[in-house]
Amino acid sequence: MQDTYVIIMAGGVGTRFWPFSRTDFPKQFHDVLGTGRTLLQQTVDRFEGVCPIENIYIVTSQEYKELVKEQLPALVDDQILLEPNRRNTAPCIAYACYKIASKNSNANVVVAPADHIILKEEVFKDTIRVALGATRNEDILITLGIQPTRPDTGYGYIQYVPDKLTVKKVKSFTEKPHLELALQFLDSGDFVWNAGIFVWNINAFKKALAQFQPDIAEIFEGGEPHYYVETEDAFIQRAYQHCGSISIDNAIMEKAGNVHVVLSSFGWSDLGTWKSLYEVSEKDSNLNVVDGNLLLYNTTNSIIKTPKDKLTVVSGLDGYIVAEYDGVLLICKKEEEQKVKQFVADAKEINSKFV
Repeated sequence: MQDTYVIIMAGGVGTRFWPFSRTDFPKQFHDVLGTGRTLLQQTVDRFEGVCPIENIYIVTSQEYKELVKEQLPALVDDQILLEPNRRNTAPCIAYACYKIASKNSNANVVVAPADHIILKEEVFKDTIRVALGATRNEDILITLGIQPTRPDTGYGYIQYVPDKLTVKKVKSFTEKPHLELALQFLDSGDFVWNAGIFVWNINAFKKALAQFQPDIAEIFEGGEPHYYVETEDAFIQRAYQHCGSISIDNAIMEKAGNVHVVLSSFGWSDLGTWKSLYEVSEKDSNLNVVDGNLLLYNTTNSIIKTPKDKLTVVSGLDGYIVAEYDGVLLICKKEEEQKVKQFVADAKEINSKFV
């Protein structure tokens, strides 16, 4: 367990979850499910027993340093990695992996986003341990694949070699297919959703990065004298000026020949949207998900999240999102939630304080 490390990515803004997710207070810092713990805190909690708390690293934006420290007081500053700019997932994972490697060359690493929901936490831990067992002894890159329940066009898909092995070889990745293709994937039975949760040993990662993204590898290799000392921040400020923006999937997972998948079923949602929150939340007798001080009449299949210090009366809605937070009220059909990004862009034109 001492060689197991967890990297949690917590730097995104989560635009599709507006108006709750704001630039200065994104969704991972909210108690979205009303459990008393934020998404970030829940993510850290679920690795209890998988690795020691001192082996958990959070990669986030500089502007969220105080939020992370406030929500995770057990972490020291060296465990909070601050990105000066958003450069997608490959640079942030590289930064964390190279920093950990400078301390422990035998590190076995789990990479996870801070804003996922996992309902069956013990099953999740067992799945992670299976993956860690495989990467401890073999230079392979593992991703967790979620058994699909519907032809969702918002997820990436992984095709695997259908055999009896627990850790299966990956054939191909497909990013967000159109509906017809997603239906074909479901019918074929050898496709899973890409959960964006990765497991590898530090040397397998460094080899893959050096092979497929040598520029990024060289940048963070150059940080060796700076990690864990006072020059680290200045080094990272310089390093990020030379980093392109690329996802870990595009950077190495879709290119490498040693990528494997562990099929998983632990009540997962990436909680990217209001609709995904609706799907995983408890519903009342009218199939509404409600949080607030509410009077509802003839309202069904809706998600309503409003301030508790304000009475909200809703009548005659079916299949809507009603969300109010910090001076912004959103009313939108659930089926049109993809328009939220456009709403955010338009709201920014009016006043940036609304986003």
